[in-house]
Amino acid sequence: MNFFVQRSELRDLYDKVAAGERISEADALRLFETKDLNALGAIADLARQKKVGNRASFIINRYINYSNYCILSCQFCSFARKKRDADGFELSIPQMVEKAREALKLGITELHIVGGLHPSLPFSYYVDFLKALKALDSRLQLKCFTAIEILHLAWMAKKTVEQTFMELKAAGLESLTGGGAEIFRKEVRDAIAKGKESAGEYLDVHRTWHKLGGRSTCTMLFGHVESLADRVDHLRQLRALQDETKGFVGFVPLPYQPENNDIPVKTPPTGFDALRTIAVSRIYLDNFDHITAYWVGLGMKLAQVALSYGADDLHGTIIEEHIFRMAGGQAPQLQTEKDMIKAIREVGRTPVQRNTFYEPIKILTDGAPAADEAEPSPGKSKVLEDNLATA
Repeated sequence: MNFFVQRSELRDLYDKVAAGERISEADALRLFETKDLNALGAIADLARQKKVGNRASFIINRYINYSNYCILSCQFCSFARKKRDADGFELSIPQMVEKAREALKLGITELHIVGGLHPSLPFSYYVDFLKALKALDSRLQLKCFTAIEILHLAWMAKKTVEQTFMELKAAGLESLTGGGAEIFRKEVRDAIAKGKESAGEYLDVHRTWHKLGGRSTCTMLFGHVESLADRVDHLRQLRALQDETKGFVGFVPLPYQPENNDIPVKTPPTGFDALRTIAVSRIYLDNFDHITAYWVGLGMKLAQVALSYGADDLHGTIIEEHIFRMAGGQAPQLQTEKDMIKAIREVGRTPVQRNTFYEPIKILTDGAPAADEAEPSPGKSKVLEDNLATA
């Protein structure tokens, strides 16, 4: 048993995870409420190791936001603009193709594409840009649209969600993004994103996609006006849908960015809060194979630490990110492949370049033992201590 857990109040939950038993919502709330971050991290690290061994993954990808014009006015959003705003934008299909063509030279395997709910772009625009991007390289994986974008496109095209998905899939859509989940509790959604899709609608869109054979990620925006019980309820609903469809490939907790929006938050998410949220997610979501530490929201140093608190993925190189940056995020716009590999190796993990579905493309052992046999590097503890001190 881990040193930090031996005399901890969480020892019984460590034993549950070690035995492969599912924890309850009450257990999850207890984990959220503990002040013993070391013991919580040890339990999450055990759960992670049982899932993926010593590997930690990343993807070489590029973000494209096709437009930030949006008919909604979510209180937490710093990205959306109206047509009257001077800093609104809308990309033409040739502009998107050029961005993708340049990124392909850098070795990307995925385009991650989302935007606002544009008031007037026709459904054909979305179908055509998928076809144009796929034509660049048939191996390029297109991960596009949030659940609310799909509902908007279906409404604009006067189609069912299933019909909408079938047409988009035929044009090249391979994966649905997880954005827009926020927090599922109605009172919280009304406070931060009034007018957005309901929790039931979000889950139904992903359910429909999964039943068509599609795969997706899912998210949770934490650290604003929600309670810890609200977070547990959110995770409960995701776990239930995963039990039903097995269609989620990964979970991405997103720390709320407090700048440039209309939600006053006295205490934005701290490093402690981010680590405990990732840790509880790893322990509770036992039917998810992967938990991502989103370096754009966390910063790379804290994301590195999160690899010892349940996370096994650092997301991607990204190249150009607008949504978190416009909300006041201070992380760089991109990370190179070399940066990602270095960050993973510094904490004693074996880097794995993955595809959209978290499947390995390349295991970067550099002649070291196989990923699950590799020993932690001598500098691991020092890197974690330094990063915790500065995150």
